[in-house]
Amino acid sequence: MILLLIITFIAGYILIALEHAVKINKSSIALITGVLCWSVYSLFSPDKSLVNQQLREHLGEISGILFFLLGAMTIVELIDSHDGFEIITSRITQTNKRKLLWIVAFITFFLSAVLDNLTTTIVVIALLRKLVKNPKERLFFAGMVVVAANAGGAWTPIGDVTTTMLWLGGQITTAHIMLKLFLPSLVSLIVPLLVLSIYFKGAVNRPDFLKAKDNQHLPVKHQFVVFFSGILILMLVPVFKTVTHLPPYMGILAGLGILWIVTEVIHGKKDESAKNSFSVVQALRKIDLPSILFFFGILISIAALQSSGLLTELALWLSKSIGNVNVVVLSMGVLSSIVDNVPLVAAAQGMYSLSQFPQDSYFWEFLAYCVGTGGSILIIGSAAGVAAMGMERINFFWYLKRFSLLSLLGYFSGAVVYLLQQLL
Repeated sequence: MILLLIITFIAGYILIALEHAVKINKSSIALITGVLCWSVYSLFSPDKSLVNQQLREHLGEISGILFFLLGAMTIVELIDSHDGFEIITSRITQTNKRKLLWIVAFITFFLSAVLDNLTTTIVVIALLRKLVKNPKERLFFAGMVVVAANAGGAWTPIGDVTTTMLWLGGQITTAHIMLKLFLPSLVSLIVPLLVLSIYFKGAVNRPDFLKAKDNQHLPVKHQFVVFFSGILILMLVPVFKTVTHLPPYMGILAGLGILWIVTEVIHGKKDESAKNSFSVVQALRKIDLPSILFFFGILISIAALQSSGLLTELALWLSKSIGNVNVVVLSMGVLSSIVDNVPLVAAAQGMYSLSQFPQDSYFWEFLAYCVGTGGSILIIGSAAGVAAMGMERINFFWYLKRFSLLSLLGYFSGAVVYLLQQLL
């Protein structure tokens, strides 16, 4: 069973990577791969009821991520329809490619620490569409956004799902993780930035957006209200999670409901045809549903590997065969670029106890850094990468050729900085 499951999973990943060659949309391949992985697991499992129970549990977790994506994308589209992003883009006057790359990367890095890497990627790529006209040039910016979002999410408890898991599990504390991982995470971003900057020359062309007739009469105050309401809602989602202990998608859906009411009140006096382009219904039509389905297919495939025990066995094998804890954690980080980092961290939490590695020990901090930034090595290795892949149509091999080596270089550079910190 395990061998067939691995073959199915790898075959699906290869077809996703070869999307442009085979001329088949990656979302369809991801969905089929997910169903086939669970079919293989179910057919060879003696306890069908257990398989169905595991599937329902994973569907609960995955649907939470999908609803979060749906809510975040809709909020971003609402802000965009009200030209809210012009509040930022009008203040970013830089057109030099190199300087603009650094500005966008650092905005992403710090925003990801406050929001999370997935939400930040969605927001910043929406901004990039207002800053860079050429789609091919924008791909380089989007690739660096993925690296910056994952690096920024690694050094705070709310910046990445895995750091949140370790925080809630009592393995790390807020002040300690921010103090110890800020510099390594920053280095993991700066190293790829420096290398890419050598080849990044010239100036970008800014898009000339032709506004619709209705938008010409949209008051500036409406732009400000929708923009700041939307950003505030996104920033308060981690606070909502901390206070209520409910999953993030509950906060994002509540926020979407609030913003929905705000936009209805703003455009309440207009007739239906005039306010249609500013409505939530229109925003829902514009969001990238194939990307959400691609997300589902990828996550449900990995869930099958997790339920079969394959990922746990892999983590145990790494631990036994390698022995050196630092190398084990570094290997997990690289592995997180292929499979989801959540089950890897869950396996590590099960294998290593707090008595063996106490709270805020170097092991948990190093694990948070590695699985957080290691996901940037491949475009499909993180939620941020998958979101960017869908939004900007990033080809797997394009990213592999231009960003994987850069990300790997940044990953190991940050790891070296962290290990040197331990010696000081």
